[in-house]
Amino acid sequence: YSTLMGLPPPFHNKSVCVFLVATYTDGQPTENAEWFCKWLEEASTDFRYGKTYLRGLRYAVFGLGNSVYVGHYNTVGKDVDKWLWMLSGMRILTRGEGDCNVTKSRNGSVQADFQAWKVKFLSRLQDLAKGEKKSSTGSCKSGSGSCKSRTKRSQGQSEEEKAALHDNFEVMMEERSIKFLILLVNGVKKIENEGERREMITPALREALTKQGYKLIGSHSGVKLCRWTKSMLRGRGGCYKHTFYGIESHRCMETTPSLACANKCVFCWRHHTNPVGTEWHWKMDPAEKILQDALEKHQNMIRQFRGVPGVKQERYEEGLAVKHCALSLVGEPIMYPEINAFLRLLHTHRISSFLVTNAQFPQEIRNLVPVTQLYVSVDASTKDSLKKIDRPLFRDFWPRFLDSLKALGEKRQRTVYRLTLVKAWNVEELQAYSDLIALGQPDFIEVKGVTYCGESSASSLTMANVPWHQEVVAFVQQLADMLPQYEIACEHEHSNCLLIAHTKFKVDGEWWTWIDYERFQELVEAHERSGGQRSFSALDYTARTPGWALFGAHEQGFDPADTRFQRRNKTKDISGC
Repeated sequence: YSTLMGLPPPFHNKSVCVFLVATYTDGQPTENAEWFCKWLEEASTDFRYGKTYLRGLRYAVFGLGNSVYVGHYNTVGKDVDKWLWMLSGMRILTRGEGDCNVTKSRNGSVQADFQAWKVKFLSRLQDLAKGEKKSSTGSCKSGSGSCKSRTKRSQGQSEEEKAALHDNFEVMMEERSIKFLILLVNGVKKIENEGERREMITPALREALTKQGYKLIGSHSGVKLCRWTKSMLRGRGGCYKHTFYGIESHRCMETTPSLACANKCVFCWRHHTNPVGTEWHWKMDPAEKILQDALEKHQNMIRQFRGVPGVKQERYEEGLAVKHCALSLVGEPIMYPEINAFLRLLHTHRISSFLVTNAQFPQEIRNLVPVTQLYVSVDASTKDSLKKIDRPLFRDFWPRFLDSLKALGEKRQRTVYRLTLVKAWNVEELQAYSDLIALGQPDFIEVKGVTYCGESSASSLTMANVPWHQEVVAFVQQLADMLPQYEIACEHEHSNCLLIAHTKFKVDGEWWTWIDYERFQELVEAHERSGGQRSFSALDYTARTPGWALFGAHEQGFDPADTRFQRRNKTKDISGC
């Protein structure tokens, strides 16, 4: 854009400017385009530049956005196109739009949208090179007298006429949007009626996720080996769930029946390679098939450790028999329409369930069958900070968030708030967090420092946003002091994580935060046999917490049965539940 401001008009009649612009949070331009968009908008209405400032500039615009954000889909591309037109730039090709929402993308992905537009653009350049000076509408023939007379009339237009043209442009854009929405609605109905919904995992998405180590299942599910599973196979310690709740990390399968999510969190481990959506509109695989394939793929990954130096034989054999399932791999598992069937299947196989939801689907939370432990991610405590950190797709994200916490409070089984601390973003909101805890009354509150997953164009997070463990401890101590019915129970220092527990789990001065998994299976089986009439509570399947797992113990949450291994000068594996 320095060229636009530095070169005096008219521009060279052979020059063509192509603008590739993305729409970011709340319909705003990306950081590197903010100044340009502000300048262009002001210039389009500044009399000092004049309405003909960019006369002679031939241009084309391709915008990138996500149609899930209905209120501001491709806003920046539309605005840049409009402002260039208002300054008398000549559009040589209709604006292109790339849609990151694979289910609505005209060509199946944003990359395919761009490729389709690029073909048209290159063809148009060839026409221009041959001297076919067609207008963007294609209605003006070369050498036509009417075209020349129209040009003369346009040069003599008054400011009022130009303003009227601008108004007509706005009306035209609105009419096109209405027509597009009508076609879109009709198209969706047609797809649904014909049972021809698209698969969630596109070829490009499959390639990206496979490269990241996912074992994809069907058209919308996946499984991946957690780094703590690998660690415990070697006797190098388990994850924080081992310390807090007594799971056997080497027997835990991390999976999801839905790779899609309704948020685009700044600290997402997956750098937003997974699809997004506010409702299920993809093809759906049966729960039986998902679980069968997940177990098979997980066991195949465990088998790869057979004979590997350092792997304990007894743990290898135990690892082949999955006992726990962490539904926290990626995406929003609760979006899967058959989530209750999937949970029942897990329990039928005597596999415990740890389900994590992002607090945007309150009714689905209420409809859930009993879960061993149900999590809600509470990534911020105010509307503004939640919008900044989670970047939710729902317009009514805050009422949904609050209602989800209320729905969690209605559950009788174990419930957890999961707080992720992002330094300089959400660590100063102690009173607001306290109010949210009073709203949902969770059994436990996990507080963890954010994990930095490397640079990403989708997030501005840096290592400066990662709190030290001492800072997390200080935050937890201050928060616990504000909660009369809660105390700090456990610590997992090597995950930078602490557990605050309700004092009902402290019996005769001893913490009972661990889970009696066999007892849970008995209770949930009786619940199913009674048709849901026989209920049970979180206190019905507790187990005593060992001393080494407690806050203040010198082990700091590391199981003394294992040997701690310190990595040096090696790339950190950030995967984990």
